[in-house]
Amino acid sequence: MRKKSSDGKKIQSQMDTLKKVLGYIRHYRLFLALSLLCAAVSVVLSLYNPILIGQAVDVIIGPGNVAFETVVQILWKMAVLILITAAAQWMMNLCNNKISYHVIRDMRQDAFEKIQLLPFGYIDSHAYGEVVSRVIADADQFADGLLMGFTQLFTGIITILGTLIFMLTISPRITLAVVILTPVSLLVASFIATRTYSMFRQQSVTRGEQTGLIDEMIGNQKVVRAFGYEEEAQKRFDEINDRLEQCSMKATFFSSLTNPCTRFVNSLVYAAVGIFGAHQAIRGSISVGQLVSFLSYANQYTKPFNEISGVVTELQNALACAARVFELIEETPEVKEPETALEMKNPDGSVRIEHVWFSYTAKQKLIEDFNLSVEPGQRIAIVGPTGCGKSTIINLLMRFYDVKSGTIRVAGTDIRDMTRKSLRASYGMVLQETWLASGTLRENICMGKPEATEEEMIEAARASHAHSFIKRLPKGYDTVISEDGGQLSQGQKQLLCITRVMLCLPPMLILDEATSSIDTRTEIKIQNAFARMMQGRTSFIVAHRLSTIREADVILVMKDGRIIEQGNHESLMKKQGFYASLYNSQFTM
Repeated sequence: MRKKSSDGKKIQSQMDTLKKVLGYIRHYRLFLALSLLCAAVSVVLSLYNPILIGQAVDVIIGPGNVAFETVVQILWKMAVLILITAAAQWMMNLCNNKISYHVIRDMRQDAFEKIQLLPFGYIDSHAYGEVVSRVIADADQFADGLLMGFTQLFTGIITILGTLIFMLTISPRITLAVVILTPVSLLVASFIATRTYSMFRQQSVTRGEQTGLIDEMIGNQKVVRAFGYEEEAQKRFDEINDRLEQCSMKATFFSSLTNPCTRFVNSLVYAAVGIFGAHQAIRGSISVGQLVSFLSYANQYTKPFNEISGVVTELQNALACAARVFELIEETPEVKEPETALEMKNPDGSVRIEHVWFSYTAKQKLIEDFNLSVEPGQRIAIVGPTGCGKSTIINLLMRFYDVKSGTIRVAGTDIRDMTRKSLRASYGMVLQETWLASGTLRENICMGKPEATEEEMIEAARASHAHSFIKRLPKGYDTVISEDGGQLSQGQKQLLCITRVMLCLPPMLILDEATSSIDTRTEIKIQNAFARMMQGRTSFIVAHRLSTIREADVILVMKDGRIIEQGNHESLMKKQGFYASLYNSQFTM
């Protein structure tokens, strides 16, 4: 019972995936109709050739008794039909390519758009390489299967129907014998195909796992080598690679059984047609030319079953890959903004956090009954031990995550009642983890303000002390950098991120360890630049080096998701509490 239930679920899963694929294909139904028409034309014309061959055989009676004029006429007809058939097949392949690659383009576009809308909880809980594998590798595998399906499935089905019709016109009795033996081939193909879907799906999942590991190891190669993790990384890769080999071998082995099994059955059909047809020819029921035509049809009739069985197997792999892409496309997006969501313009910088509770997982509590009132223009520093919730507060302010309960208000408005885009545009954020896109330095700096002038860009770079090192680069601001600025130092990348914020000058700032990768001398200069930039702007500063936040208006000392101390540097030092012990520990030898 369990096995039947499992098979039923697999079939239902395949049908659901197929329906979704057809939903994408319907946008190109005109190309689909043209492809079917061309397939019908090419098949019908190619099936008419055996009739002409049979006619040619029948006019070759014996030595010295050949109707050469008739043979020549038949050959001319065949040549014209072959040319038309070739043109129809070319047009059919053109339409099939158009459909397949446009469908894949649409699916990839939907998948990438969904990634932009996914909650950060999904992004943080899934390996980047695994997500990339769905959008790239799985989509490619699906494209190959879909193209093969269009190219061979249509022509195969039409060929089977066409040959049946032509065979019936020659000899209904022999045709009946062929039809009786046909289900054997279908049963063999169906039996194998239903057992390969789960194998191809497991292959796709394991391939995604491997892609995720490779992405992780390459992206952190310096750390891997610095800590001598090469052997362990190799072991992890070998283990996944071995599993992928086993999955692929099983899937390929069982799918490869389809063709030889159906060929064996089809050979039996051809042999039966030859024996029975020869008997009919001897009795005078059909002519020799008709027998030649019928044998040709029998061969053409059985050939599509081999092709379709191979297509069905390939479609199993394609549908398994498509299912993984659809899983990504159908992931639950971020909470949708209400239609009445407000566009925040020129906020005054006031922030109210009232009775906020939040945790990433239900089992592990983090922020509990958090309250904070920030006046416009205040500089708020957030300090505390690792894991106390400092960066989580930033995530909640930017609405990367939504609070479980409570409210966060900016300029008196609940941030859930305003558009995420306008909220995030009101903050300038510099994180400890830098990110730069592949492109020119100019494009990276002006990312938040594409309309900025040359003078504005250079002024921002001077303020962040990035201008001097940019001018030393081969092409200055037009220097092209690779993904994440690979050829720049970590400090230079952070300076560029700071420049990006200084160019935008938003009304509120978030600085999360913004100078962690910068040398002390440059840091002092940047802190002065930050001080000028923060004048009149509400600023949230997360820092581990407490010497950098001494001038903050309010210092929030967090521990286990709660504010345990609050005040400026002098008042907190006088209390001789947790902040004082943290501060003194950084200067104790």
